[in-house]
Amino acid sequence: MTNWMILLAAEAAETEGGLFDFDATLPLMAIQFLILVALMNVLFFKPLTKVLDERAEYIRKNLNEAKENAKKSEELAQKFDEQLKEVRRESQEMIAQAQAEAQEQAAKNVAQAQQEVQAQREKATAEITEQKEQAFQSLESQVDTLSRQILEKLVGADLVKR
Repeated sequence: MTNWMILLAAEAAETEGGLFDFDATLPLMAIQFLILVALMNVLFFKPLTKVLDERAEYIRKNLNEAKENAKKSEELAQKFDEQLKEVRRESQEMIAQAQAEAQEQAAKNVAQAQQEVQAQREKATAEITEQKEQAFQSLESQVDTLSRQILEKLVGADLVKR
C-alpha cells in the first residue's frame, strides 16, 4: 500500500506544478486565511475573550467577597469567643457570690439555731433550778413538819416550842 502512495506522489510530481506549485493561488490562499483570521477574531475570539474576562472578573470579585466574608466571620467568631469568655467569667462570679451568700446565710442560720438552743438550755436550766429550789423548800417544810411531829411524839406536845 505504501508503494501505491509513492507511485501516486511521483506521478503528481511529473505533471505540471508538482506537489508545491507557486503561482497566484498561494497569495490568494494567504489573503483568504488572513480574512478568515480577522473574521474569527471579530466574530468569535473578541466575544469569547470578553466573556472570559467578565467571568474572570466575576470570579475575582466573588473571591474577594469570600475573603472579606471569611475575615468578617473570623472577627465575629473572635468577638463571640470574647463575649463567651466574659459571660462565663460573670457566671462564675455570680456562682461564687451565690455560694458565699448561701454560706453566709447558713452560718447565720447555724448561729441563730445555736442561740436558740443556748436560750432553751438556759431556760431549761433555770426551770430545773427553780423546780429544784421549790422541791428543796417543799422538802424543807415537810422535814420541819415531820421533825416537829416526831419531836412532839417523842418529847410531848407541851415541851415543843412553836
